[in-house]
Amino acid sequence: MTFSSLSFIFFFLPVLLAVYFVVPKRWKNTVLILFSLAFYSYGEPVYVLIMLLSTAVDYSSGRGIGWARARGKSPKPFLILSLVVNLGLLGVFKYGDFAVTNVNRLIGGSIPLLGLSLPIGISFYTFQTMSYTIDVYRDKVDVQRNFWDLLLYTTLFPQLVAGPIVRYAAISQQIRGRKETWDGFSRGLCRFVCGLAKKMLLANSLAQVADFVFSQSVAHTAVLTAWLGIVAYTFQIYFDFSGYSDMAIGLGRMFGFTFEENFRYPYVSSSVSEFWRRWHISMGSWFRDYVYFPLGGSRCSRGRNVFNLLVVWTLTGLWHGASWNFVAWGLYFFVFLALEKLLGWDRRTYSLPRNLLTMLLVTLGFVLFRADDLAYAGAYLGNLFGLSGTPLTDYNTAYYFWQKWDVYLLAAVCAAPVYPFLRRKLAGHPRLTAAAGVVTTVACVAAFGLCVVFLVNDSYNPFIYFRF
Repeated sequence: MTFSSLSFIFFFLPVLLAVYFVVPKRWKNTVLILFSLAFYSYGEPVYVLIMLLSTAVDYSSGRGIGWARARGKSPKPFLILSLVVNLGLLGVFKYGDFAVTNVNRLIGGSIPLLGLSLPIGISFYTFQTMSYTIDVYRDKVDVQRNFWDLLLYTTLFPQLVAGPIVRYAAISQQIRGRKETWDGFSRGLCRFVCGLAKKMLLANSLAQVADFVFSQSVAHTAVLTAWLGIVAYTFQIYFDFSGYSDMAIGLGRMFGFTFEENFRYPYVSSSVSEFWRRWHISMGSWFRDYVYFPLGGSRCSRGRNVFNLLVVWTLTGLWHGASWNFVAWGLYFFVFLALEKLLGWDRRTYSLPRNLLTMLLVTLGFVLFRADDLAYAGAYLGNLFGLSGTPLTDYNTAYYFWQKWDVYLLAAVCAAPVYPFLRRKLAGHPRLTAAAGVVTTVACVAAFGLCVVFLVNDSYNPFIYFRF
């Protein structure tokens, strides 16, 4: 089940809301746990056991850390238990076949593949549960002694399968002490509709171009068609993932939870470093706090700092997928981040030329992310610069440009911080602010209606980050 499905919007969510706001306060968390487990089990009921095992191990590890610390013993064995089990499960299900395939290539062997399907959202909820244990070990959060409260944190359906990666420290007080308000509910509902519109009206429309272009042989793809394809994918992945994050944040707000932002208009960045401070913020901060800083961060020699960045971005690439093109994607960004760090360009102020250069580098990097393998990625990158001997344009160039030019234009506008700019301009003008509120409400209703029309008439509705 996805947020952008008729079954979720017109059955699951209304039923949950009705039950949640009718039951007494002491039962609300139980309702959320049951519905969250049902939400996850809708697609793969067997793999809910993996999530429950991960939660049980981290709950026990947290209690063990507290027990050991109270008795003056080392809590490290309990931390190691958590890391081994969580990373072991992630390694087996996500990287098992990748490892076996590469071992077979290396030794010429024929070790059979595991053939395990990837549990949805395992990369996200594994990082969440580990953050709890690590923070307990660091004495940054209290040990959670109620298993059901920790289970709610792990299974909470808005951010369960595709983030944002919510730290336990960020919502530990909200598990029991949150308050649902009409203002919060209405704002959350508008945020949900905004994310749904991003997904249905922009991401899905541009996905049709990207999927067509990347399904073609590079030898039969014109240069400008290749550019249309990768630009479409650059917009698609942003509106797909940020749209999901908006829906998750909005849903959380409807139930009284406040999740941190996961995107802050990354396509206006003037450096690759700034881009990664604005893109998938929860993942970047996780690697920063739990990998980069423990390695020494930037408070070390330049050589060591470069090594730390190399480790982080190799792991970041692997986190996204068990494939060499994801590793290459991580290393690609490592190179530019290391250069910016060494040259002092990592905190440059905005300028249009630097923004255009940054977006060119990001767009080229997404070729590695979208391609099925390194060979195709290399050929596609060559084609973008006319190295494949294909013509500059063909029929598909004109067809997809004129068919989608308005979507490209709308995507470019929506990727810029136009809405925050208008809000700042209207601040201090009560009448204009009130009028803007009415316009926003009408726009949300209209956008929702249009999204429903698209859902009824179009079955093409993938989520890119569900495969991570």
